[in-house]
Amino acid sequence: MPLFWKPYKSEVTQFIDQLKAQRPTLEAEQRAGRALLWDRDQDRAAQAGFDQARVPQKPYVYQTDNK
Repeated sequence: MPLFWKPYKSEVTQFIDQLKAQRPTLEAEQRAGRALLWDRDQDRAAQAGFDQARVPQKPYVYQTDNK
C-alpha cells in the first residue's frame, strides 16, 4: 500500500461525521424519539383478540361474488 493512500469516505459519511461532531447528543435524541413510537410493551390479550377477529382475504381482492 502506498504511503499517500488514504481510505475513501463518501460525502454522505463525511456529512454524518460532521453532524455528529457538531451535535454530540444526536444519537441520544434519536433513541429518545424511537422510544416514543416503537419501544413499547405489547398488550398480548388485545393482540390475541385482533388475531381471532381477522377475516381471511380472498386470493383476488377485487373479485365480486356474482357469477
